Amino acid sequence: MLRQLGVLAEFGDVTTVGYGSQPSDAAAHVEIPANLPSLPQTVGGVALLALRQWSRAELAAPAVQFALSALASERFDLIVANDARAIPAAHALAHGAPVWADLHEWAPEERTHVLSWRLLVAPLMRHICATYLTRSAAVSTVCDSIAGLYERDYLVRPTVVRNSTHWRDLSPSPADPTTIRMVHSGAAIHGRNLEAMIDTTRELGEGYSLDLFLVAGGDGGAYLRKLKARAEGLASVRFNAPVTPAELPGVLNAFDIGVFWIPPTHTNARYTLPNKFFDYVQARLAIAVGPSIEMRQLVESKDLGVVSLGFEVADCVASIRSLTMNDIAEMKLRVDAASRELSFEHDGEVMRSIVRRAALTDSTAT
Repeated sequence: MLRQLGVLAEFGDVTTVGYGSQPSDAAAHVEIPANLPSLPQTVGGVALLALRQWSRAELAAPAVQFALSALASERFDLIVANDARAIPAAHALAHGAPVWADLHEWAPEERTHVLSWRLLVAPLMRHICATYLTRSAAVSTVCDSIAGLYERDYLVRPTVVRNSTHWRDLSPSPADPTTIRMVHSGAAIHGRNLEAMIDTTRELGEGYSLDLFLVAGGDGGAYLRKLKARAEGLASVRFNAPVTPAELPGVLNAFDIGVFWIPPTHTNARYTLPNKFFDYVQARLAIAVGPSIEMRQLVESKDLGVVSLGFEVADCVASIRSLTMNDIAEMKLRVDAASRELSFEHDGEVMRSIVRRAALTDSTAT
């Protein structure tokens, strides 16, 4: 979103609405109090969801009510809604201005592993998509597969804006002749198969290492502590302090292979093309992934790394063992050659074209 904000600021003054302090590229900011949820998590809001009163529930979230009140007298030339839950508020604030619905994931299944979300919130997300996507001047999402789902179910083909990062002027790091150095960065969240990375490193044995740069998840760090306990006594696995997104490619550049073996436990995992993939590219790493559709397509089409046959530890071990030092060095050179195409310098231009097209669209006509 910060990279998107930088693009929007090229076109005019941007007012941001969200949790936390004002971003550097924003001309004005409405900070939503941290205790106000972005979903209708109140007695009345839950009742509306339970009664399937979705048209009344779509603006019932306390954070949404706060934003609508704070911006009631403001008028804008373009409204950008980040994620489906923000789209009704964006249209309410538009007053005829175009709305850009930026859908980072497949919204109807964002958190289907949570029963209450699946029963109460998922129908609201489907209602929002069915009601507002065709009314929006622009719709975007992060990969072709998810764009296809929106086209199939809601008759709107989003523009694909990948979750890429800025191009970095880096070169592949030289190999360590004694150790193949694997690395993973991201959040310590259940379902991402982080245990398999530790177990894979244990099975690979001498000559392999794994460095983890993990941010604690929303569980107060409980899962991260479990991972550390799982790796206890394993000298080849190191837990490092997380670094900022801007610093990450430079830090990762010291390693050889960026790894991410996430099983397809839900739709968004099946089609994931996460920011870490593009961090690995800018760090000039070979990339090791499971047979996840979007990541596999990019890795195989440009020969950037290796794709395991499955997501079990044995599959991950076999894929890494198939690589020689020379293979890894050649893959890192191919990643280097693809680094500009797979950077935000490319996707930023896609965003600029969305803004230009949306600026010519009157949302009342859609």
